[in-house]
Amino acid sequence: MRPFTYERAASPAAAARAAAAHQGARFIAGGTNLLDLMKLQIETPAHLIDVNPLGLDQVEETAQGGLRIGALVRNTDLAAHKRVRRDYPVLSRALLAGASAQLRNKATTAGNLLQRTRCPYFYDTSKPCNKRRPGSGCAAIKGFNRNLAILGTSEACIATHPSDMAVAMRLLDAVVETVAPDGSARAIPIANFHRLPGDTPHIETALVPGELITAVTLPRPLGGTQIYRKVRDRASYAFALVSVAAIFGKDGGARFAFGGLAPRPWRIDAADAVARNGPDAVADIALAGATTTPLNGFKTDLTRRTLAALYAEREARK
Repeated sequence: MRPFTYERAASPAAAARAAAAHQGARFIAGGTNLLDLMKLQIETPAHLIDVNPLGLDQVEETAQGGLRIGALVRNTDLAAHKRVRRDYPVLSRALLAGASAQLRNKATTAGNLLQRTRCPYFYDTSKPCNKRRPGSGCAAIKGFNRNLAILGTSEACIATHPSDMAVAMRLLDAVVETVAPDGSARAIPIANFHRLPGDTPHIETALVPGELITAVTLPRPLGGTQIYRKVRDRASYAFALVSVAAIFGKDGGARFAFGGLAPRPWRIDAADAVARNGPDAVADIALAGATTTPLNGFKTDLTRRTLAALYAEREARK
């Protein structure tokens, strides 16, 4: 690691001000992603701001009947929370599908949303990567890209977003709450939070420099049969090749969100509209415009099979 300075923030606004005051500063909570990146010198922050003392570790009911999840709530605690398990089971299942128990004990809600891609070329500093060094090129496009994106890509980047939790949050229409260095707060719908790469893949979210996530809010429960299915190369501690989060309503309708396919959690409203027509109809719309390579083209068929498995699980639960 390179040398860095460190401070413990006294309040969310103070943390945001400190981040704006130090060029190249980073917030640190669980550190499950950042510390690995620092060891590889992919991230080289000059200043770390410890946000653990801020008390953002509570899950509270909102006046609208939803939940407000503090940015520092650990993944293990969120997955086990009584209201989450009862009213948002798709979120609990997605959290438990991610990482390992040890990592879930440290990883936070905000950190999970902000974790960076696991593209092998992003992690290999000897190879060009537009996320790591803008304008250097994308080695993945003609390289080993079996695990990488087929939707929402660009000529600059085909990396996938690695989070399981974010897929469920996208399905549930979560809202990300933040505080800026000037003390102002805003609420960002998760649909607008993660950016597609375009020609600036190094800009991954809607956050501005110094902006700190303070909470994630879920709307009132949608009910229905909620399912999260993750397909990966091994049974645990592996990132998704394809994942699908779904809520099936009693009226035969449904909504879907996909992971492992795109640079952000992937959700297409038009796919929900054809849910009654079966998994192939959903897949036809969800996969429209897919750009595959000889190595990752299997993801289209795998997505169809995963959707079919979701429909079968829904029937089995009736």
